[in-house]
Order: sequence, then C-alpha cells, then structure tokens
Amino acid sequence: MQRRQLLYFSFAASALALSNRTCRTCAGSLEQYHRLDYSFKEIISREVLCGYLSRAICMEGLLNGRGDLHDNIRMLGNIGAKYIARSICLWDGEAGLLDNFERARQQIPLVRASDSEVILEACIFEIVTPDVERVPIPEWAFTALGFPVEKRNFRYEAILYPLPQRKRSWGRYGGVPDVSQTETQLWFYFLARSYIDLGFEGIHWGQMEIMDLNDPHLDHYAHLFDCVRAYAANHAPRGMVLCNAHVPSGGLIRDGQLLLDFHAFPLRIKEVPDHPQEAVLEVGYLDSIFLRSKGGRTYSGWDCAHLPYLVELDNYGVSGHPGRPGQGDDWVWGYDEISWFANQTAEYRAQWLRYAWNWIRKTDPDGFLEMPGSRTETSPLDHRRWYSANRPSAAMPDGLNDEKVIRAIWESDRISG
Repeated sequence: MQRRQLLYFSFAASALALSNRTCRTCAGSLEQYHRLDYSFKEIISREVLCGYLSRAICMEGLLNGRGDLHDNIRMLGNIGAKYIARSICLWDGEAGLLDNFERARQQIPLVRASDSEVILEACIFEIVTPDVERVPIPEWAFTALGFPVEKRNFRYEAILYPLPQRKRSWGRYGGVPDVSQTETQLWFYFLARSYIDLGFEGIHWGQMEIMDLNDPHLDHYAHLFDCVRAYAANHAPRGMVLCNAHVPSGGLIRDGQLLLDFHAFPLRIKEVPDHPQEAVLEVGYLDSIFLRSKGGRTYSGWDCAHLPYLVELDNYGVSGHPGRPGQGDDWVWGYDEISWFANQTAEYRAQWLRYAWNWIRKTDPDGFLEMPGSRTETSPLDHRRWYSANRPSAAMPDGLNDEKVIRAIWESDRISG
C-alpha cells in the first residue's frame, strides 16, 4: 500500500504545476477552460469541445436497460457529467434494434430534463450478425446515399468483406463490416440518422480501422460522414453530431481533413508485476495514443497539431488466468481494463483515478480521461458481470461508490467547463 500512496501523492502534486502549463495545440493557458460554457451550434470550438471531454464518463447501456435509469441520472447530475459516452451501446442484437430505439425515445427526455447541456453518445460498432436481415431499409437511406430505392431488408452477407478477406469474426456468426460495400454504407447511415432523430449528439464509430481495408484513401468513409453531418446540420438538437472512434493509427485524415471530431482509445494500462494488482500508464506502451493523436483541419474549421482525445477503461474479456501477471497482449493482471479496475479496493480505485487523471493532463494536455460509470465487466473469480460507479442503494445494490471520487476530481480540476 505504501507504493500506491507514493504513486498517488507524486501525481497529486503535479496537478498544481499543470495549471500553469500551456497546451501544445491551444492558444493560451489551461486556465482558459474554467470560463467556458457548453454552448455550440452547427460547429464546436476547441475550447467547448475540451470542456465536454473534461467531463466525459462512460455510461454503457444507460438508454438500453443497463442499471436503474433514475439513479444513473441522479449520479450524472451529482458528479457534473456532460459527455455521456456509450449511452446506447448495442453490440449485435439487431433483432431488438427497433425496440431499443423506442425505449431510448422515451428515456432521452428524462435525461435532458435533468441537464439540457449533456451530449448523449450512441455507438455504431465493428460487428454485424444475420439478425440484421430482420431490419427493413427505409427509402430515405437509399435516397440520401444516392442509391436506387428498393423495398427490402438489410442483407447480412452484403455487409461483410468478400470471402477471401474475412480474416476476423466475432464468435460463431458475427462478422466485420466492410465500409466499401454499398450495403454497409446503407446500414451505417441508417443507424446514424436514426440516432440523430432520437436526439443523440455524439456517435462512437468503434474500430473504424478494421472496416476500411478496401477504403485506403477513406473515400467511402468521407462520403458517409458527409451525408451524416449534412443530416445532423438540419436535424440534430444543436445542428451537429460529434464523431469519434478508436484509432490505433492516431487518427484518420483525408487531404488534411480530420474525419473525426475527437479521437478515442483504450488506456492501455501496464501492470507492475512486482507489486500485486498495481498498474501504471506509460507513453509508448503497446499502441497507446498518448502524444500521438494526429492533427489537421477539423469539421468545425479549426486547425490543430493534435486532435483532442478520450482514453477509457476498455472491456474485452478475461484471460485464462485472471488475477495473474504476464498473460500477454493487453491484459492487466489477467483482466481487461475495467475488470482489473473493478477488482481493486475502493481506496486504490480512488487513488488510481486521481493518478490517471493527473498523469494524462501532465503528460499530454490533448488527452482526457473518460471516467468509468457503467461498463461490461468480466470477473470469473467473483462472478461480477457489470461495473457501476453509483453509490450503493436499493436501486443500485452493486454500486461501487466511485462517483464520490469522480466528483472530487472534477471539482478540483482547473479545466472546468
């Protein structure tokens, strides 16, 4: 525990020095952000964007049945969250897609009644299953993309890569979409426009770089994003949808134009084998994004050397030896990132969140820690399947009460929005 305390105190001290640093890519010092509001219309300034990212939290499944909605809304208001990542998060399950849309339509007004400034993020992932064939294609999807109108449902095989390129799958029957396929563009546009119509103002596009093998110059992605943004300009609540994705390359750029409004990536946490269950962050560890987010011209019209980004506690399963070091790849003590985090003591979780927040702000001012609020967990040793930061209550009996430290970190942050 002594080493954990040293980690915390060494980085807590760095926060004071950080307040006088100048961001590598922003004009002015970091103190400028504490005067910002959350106002934007049709485009977003870097300052307002960074304000939102500085108050980002993952709430996986907030609007598709995960946890108690009213207690989740309470927690978000209590901590002051502004960007609600993965608030509708549908990994496969296309058969229930339209029902999930309807539930979100009823619940979004409840979230906005608590805070009209929040941005709710939907997800479009790198997976499709045969159940997509239960979803009819609306005429407007064909029309918007300039394709002949047909009366039919989506076709699973037409969304996938051609057979010789199907190197990766998701379980027994889920496949990876190929963005160069007409059917994939229809599917992605249908999802994006549906989410915009529901009131979502952010879209996480998953692992874009495993879906563009046949789009080397990003022509298909650029056309798709142009169509989505054009629709958002006239139909999104504030005339804009913020697009992000996991970018192991550091970002997607076409002719100097950034495709995304901000980048996102897992934290890539590095275990410390000689100190059981402890872990740290490190520039250059695996494919971490620290100090290498690419820059260019944004959709909103401003230039940057490095686009702002979020880093998150990712979920991707568990190794064959949970709790043990040296399992390879990106396992943290045999777990994915969020499951490792959830298995720590309340004291260490609090210390580690403070450490991670301060380390990122000191190391790379373009980066922001996306706080953990609600996320899939894989913990076979204690059989937990879900992480929740909520304080424990009758509504959320399994809450781990991390909302207290999240609120404290944000309250003490000099980069308040």
